[in-house]
Order: sequence, then structure tokens, then C-alpha cells
Amino acid sequence: MLVVRVFRQRFLTILPYLIFWCLLTNIYSFQNYVLINTFGQFLIFLLLANLPAFFTKRMSYVDIAWPWGLVLIGILGLTINHGYWPRQLLISIPFIIAGSRMGIGALFLLYKGHMKREMPRYQYQRLNWKRLGASNERFSLQFEISIQAFANMSFLSLPVLLVANNPSSKLHSLELIGITFWSISFLLENLADYQKLKFATNCKKQGLKRQNCEVGLWKYSRHPNYFFEWMVWNSLILISTPSLISFCKNESLIHGIFLSLGLVSISAILYHTLIYYTGAIPSEYYSVQKRPKYLDYQKSTNMFFPGLK
Repeated sequence: MLVVRVFRQRFLTILPYLIFWCLLTNIYSFQNYVLINTFGQFLIFLLLANLPAFFTKRMSYVDIAWPWGLVLIGILGLTINHGYWPRQLLISIPFIIAGSRMGIGALFLLYKGHMKREMPRYQYQRLNWKRLGASNERFSLQFEISIQAFANMSFLSLPVLLVANNPSSKLHSLELIGITFWSISFLLENLADYQKLKFATNCKKQGLKRQNCEVGLWKYSRHPNYFFEWMVWNSLILISTPSLISFCKNESLIHGIFLSLGLVSISAILYHTLIYYTGAIPSEYYSVQKRPKYLDYQKSTNMFFPGLK
């Protein structure tokens, strides 16, 4: 039956987040953080995304909730009282900076009225729901938003949980390499966004429409901002690795295995999101329709990983 298929698909989608959340609550040193973060994420998403989506039938509001949820993850990391404070800063500040950047940007879009209509990547979700056979739009909206909330409650909070709870008073070389990679990736992500915004502004001034952005980093990847966003998260995983190793020495083997899988899963989750869910493929579905030369751009330029033409 169609209803059973939809239920099974959505249950399997949310199950990994629920399992990993339960695992985190089962680790004594993580419990307080996880429960406070869960309550905070619930409030942020309820007020900034779930309720607005319920009344407007627009999912775009999740672009406000998700980054401010990252800010909360970072702030809570600074409150853990048995870690090493320089290391807490090392992992928490990137969450606060990156989340604030995206969150402020989303609020600016809201102020300018850009969220009065659904963003293309969330219009694309309707096509996915149709393929799945999910006909209840209101429920689908709430489910999709809740998945992002569960991600913040579980997998995406893991780097802060591991690093901020590490009491070692000596910073590991991988942590320093990781924060260096994070800084470079964050700057390049912002540069890519700036180059595209400048290109769009110049096209508007010149009266040019439906043009492909092929300047700067966009010559080497059709989505350099998404690629470097992915690298931002890979850098956080790198920063977390020494703390994971330290944690595994003092905790049960099963906890160590699950946390290792959880850390690796962050990269996989973000890759899938940035390619298939709200990133490259949804955006290109509409770009091909709107821009006559976009097919040529697809043939000449890598979609995600930068490469020479």
C-alpha cells in the first residue's frame, strides 16, 4: 500500500537520528548537554520554522532555524565546565560564527520579503514528495523541518560534545590543522557567495538576464559554496578526531564504535544534503529551465568537486 510505503520511507529516514540521539543520552558526560540542546533546538525550530511553515505552507523558514540552532550548539559548548577552555573555544567559535553568518543572512532575506514565496530548493521538495506518494503537504513540511532539527540534536552536535568534554590541557596538532582548514574553507565559501552576488549585481546593472556565473571559483565548480561548506564540516570532524581517540580510551568499545560512525556520518549527511537534498541537484533542476547556456556549463564544469576545465 502507498501509505505503508510512505511511512516506511520516512521512518527509515528519521531512525538513524533517533538511534544516535538515544546513544548520546546514554553517555553520562554528555547527558546534560544533549538534553538542554534538545530542548533549545525544539524551541528554535518550533518558533522559527515549524509554526511559520504550518501557517504559510512554506519550508523556507527552516533556513532561519537551522543556523541559529548551530549557534546554540556552539554557545552550549562554552558552558561545559570540565573541558579545556582553549579547546572549547576552538570548536564552539566556528559553530557560532558559521551559524550567525547564515542566520543573519536568512533574517535579511526575510526582511527583504524573499520568503514570501517558497525558495526553489524547497519547491523541489514537492517533486520528491510527489514521487514518494506523500499527499499531505502540511505533514510533509513538518516532517522535513523536524529532520533538520533532529540533525542538530544528534549528529551535528557531536564535534562540540567530543571536543568540549576533552580535559587534556595540550592541544593536538590535528586540532590546529583542523582549525586552519576550517578557516580557509569558511573564507572560500564566503568568497564564492560574494563572487556570485557581485556577478548577479553586475548583470542587473547591465540588463543581462539568465546568465551563468562562471567567474572566480565558479569557473572550477558549479557549486563552490556548497563544496567549501562541506569542507567546513570535514574540518570540524578533523578537529574532533583527537578527542574521539581520547574518549575511546576511557569509555566502552560499543560507545567508541558508534561515536566513530557518527563522526564519519556527519560528512556523509552533509554531502547528501548539499548534493541531493537542498543543494546542487534541486538548484540545477530550475537552472537548466531558466538559463539557455546552463547545459553547456554542466558539460564543461564539475558539479561539486573543483577541477580544471
